[in-house]
Amino acid sequence: MPLSHSTAQDKAKTLAEALPYIQRFHGKTIVIKYGGNAMIEEHLKQGFARDVVLLKLVGMNPVIVHGGGPQINEMLRRVGKQGEFIQGMRVTDAETMDVVEMVLGGLVNKDIVNLINRHGGLAVGLTGKDGGFIRAKKMLMQDREKIGEWIDIGQVGEIESISPALIELLETRDFIPVIAPIGVGENGESYNINADLVAGRLASVLNAEKLILLTNTPGVLDKNGNLLTGLTAERVDALFADGTISGGMMPKIGSALEAVKSGVKSCHIIDGRVEHGLLLEVLTDKGVGTLLKAG
Repeated sequence: MPLSHSTAQDKAKTLAEALPYIQRFHGKTIVIKYGGNAMIEEHLKQGFARDVVLLKLVGMNPVIVHGGGPQINEMLRRVGKQGEFIQGMRVTDAETMDVVEMVLGGLVNKDIVNLINRHGGLAVGLTGKDGGFIRAKKMLMQDREKIGEWIDIGQVGEIESISPALIELLETRDFIPVIAPIGVGENGESYNINADLVAGRLASVLNAEKLILLTNTPGVLDKNGNLLTGLTAERVDALFADGTISGGMMPKIGSALEAVKSGVKSCHIIDGRVEHGLLLEVLTDKGVGTLLKAG
């Protein structure tokens, strides 16, 4: 059945609106942190894969960094182990680290790779241990109750360095890197790293045009629940100070802030529950989330 005149006009307008963005971002790297409902609900998973393939086909270079907290929790439950968190960070003993590597580096990573490939992309799954491209060291957390003391939360890592060489090589052959946030220590030990932090540092190292973080909220909200956008680094610092940004949004905003201060042109925190939100953010005038820029 042919489209009505008004529907056809709307579709044509949307397609035409995408042209300047395709031209502007052709050949540019876009780092995407993939997580939340977009990784769980089937129609959102399919939509995300199609969006990534389309961005690649029109000449952009998407790089995916993924999480997998719910999947890790489910696997821990299956083996009779209870996940433990301190100050929002997963306590990662040796047994938990084995589960993290199996779930993130294996099950989740290969599921995303397979999904993108089924939609016509050329995805390659990696962890930071491949080529040793994410170097990490043990993270110690300050004890909030005992000033001056530190808490050992196991094999949780902080990033020492990321080498861009492997990702840049894959991009020259039109592959789409899909990265699990696992780093490697100087003695070959594995470290579980927050995926938002990996995405932010990787965007800086790759001199990415954009960093896009998919979340389960519309974006950054003020204390009245209103969406904030067009944020500068100075404004974000103020939102941290007055407690507007707290909880699980803190590492996302922290990584975004570090990225834009390090030269990434813009960061977008978008609602992963919106189907094709990635395309709406990159290829349309208004976007669907919070924009953060350096100044």
